[in-house]
Amino acid sequence: MELTLLGTGAPDGLPRPECPCAACATARGVWARAATALLVDGAVLLDLTPGAVFAAARAGHSLTGVRQVLLSHPHDGPAVELPAGLPPAGRVPDGQVLTLISGHRIRAVPMDSPGTGYEVTSPEGARLLYMPPGAAPAGLTDRVAEPYDMVVGDVTGRPDAMARLRAVEAIGPATEVIAVHLDHDAPIGPELDRRLAAAGARTVPDGTTLVVGEYHVVPDVPRRTLVTGGARSGKSVEAERRLETFPEVVYVATGGGREGDAEWMARVGLHRDRRPTAWRTEETCELVDLLKSDGPPLLIDCLSLWLTDAMDRVNAWDDAAWADGGESALRERVSELVGAVRGTRRTVVTVTNEVGSGVVPGTAAGRRFRDELGRLNSAFADECEHVLLVVAGQALTLRG
Repeated sequence: MELTLLGTGAPDGLPRPECPCAACATARGVWARAATALLVDGAVLLDLTPGAVFAAARAGHSLTGVRQVLLSHPHDGPAVELPAGLPPAGRVPDGQVLTLISGHRIRAVPMDSPGTGYEVTSPEGARLLYMPPGAAPAGLTDRVAEPYDMVVGDVTGRPDAMARLRAVEAIGPATEVIAVHLDHDAPIGPELDRRLAAAGARTVPDGTTLVVGEYHVVPDVPRRTLVTGGARSGKSVEAERRLETFPEVVYVATGGGREGDAEWMARVGLHRDRRPTAWRTEETCELVDLLKSDGPPLLIDCLSLWLTDAMDRVNAWDDAAWADGGESALRERVSELVGAVRGTRRTVVTVTNEVGSGVVPGTAAGRRFRDELGRLNSAFADECEHVLLVVAGQALTLRG
């Protein structure tokens, strides 16, 4: 089954007309995107958009063989003129199945927002799922018989849609995930590629033709990632983004609770409200046992609080205790953690802080913590395939 993406953008396209934002200002050339529309084997057109005939011609195709035009979502604004020779455009009721003379089988898939998804099966049995903008499948509870060969949808706007599909194994290890409906809220260029790769997805320029079910290299999701940065740099948000398409995640909060500290609890609340509801939280500093066990991905936030607890346990703040075995005890605990990271089979995203670029602490204990955190970060990063530095909300790749 051959799929041509006539457009890959949001319904208003990218750049948006008259929009002065930075994303729209830089969306030029291959980064400019018309509204999403898909041409399947020259026989099925999923979503009718302005200029579809010309978009098909630029991609080396014609719409003259189209047997079915299906709309996936309500179209605001003036009606799009139907090109001459095309059958009337319409939507299919949820659950209904169409069988075309071309041999394609199309099933309307219920969504959780106004719109309809379409499962297209080719005469040869290749399977494609296309979802409308801002939508995720509704009512998924049971595992599917086999994964789709390709899923095309709003990965940046609805990452939970990918999580839902993975939970029922509709997206498998070999499923190709293509991001469309890209708007100016998504980053442009290499940053978009990096973010999509973390979700096991990719995007392509308008006019690209793909073969559904063809062997391809699936984006490699790093198994161990370290995200570092300064205070309020956006490192926790970046770490959460890297796991938002996974159906299950264990959020490991190393800071624990602080009874009576309203400001701290407000911070914890903001983090908790930002996470998907399906994520499970564990408040613990016993990271080694979690890393050695099997299970869903871990998001550890953060190493600096883990180190604070580890230094508390050996009374490292006291010079005498530090000299009398505290230092060696801490080194042993850090070595145990680093070894567990090296041997873990789980997907792990870990947050830490960079504290060595600012003012030198005024106390020996403060300088000790700064030095030990620097050593811990270095040792931990050595065991990670992917290391990011977040500055002013922008993620810079240091490794991977």
